[in-house]
Amino acid sequence: MDQSFPNTEHLKGKTLINELFLNGKSVTAYPLRMYYIPLKDNDVKGFKVGVSVPKRNFKLAVHRNRIKRLLRESFRKNKYLVYNGTTQHFALLIVYIGKETPEYEFVETKFKKLVGAFLKAVS
Repeated sequence: MDQSFPNTEHLKGKTLINELFLNGKSVTAYPLRMYYIPLKDNDVKGFKVGVSVPKRNFKLAVHRNRIKRLLRESFRKNKYLVYNGTTQHFALLIVYIGKETPEYEFVETKFKKLVGAFLKAVS
């Protein structure tokens, strides 16, 4: 499987993001939480993924941006788990809810646990 994160997989649009928070379900593998809703469009293939780090926990933008880069990289490297686990298409928003700056290995292991919980919830 291609290990890229193309623009077509980016979660965009205020209405879709608001719908994720209002009507979406969530799974948690601390310090990560994933909100998800199934995509309705038949022409959409794959997943729409976004990442978020709250300003409340990390005041400096450099810290928030680093954590977002780590989250996107862990999705990029392990997206085959999501694609091989389900045939449905979802919009996903991954939120870092911890209070300390993590290392990549920690984020990757927690991301794998989060994907396992997500696949268990949707199957």
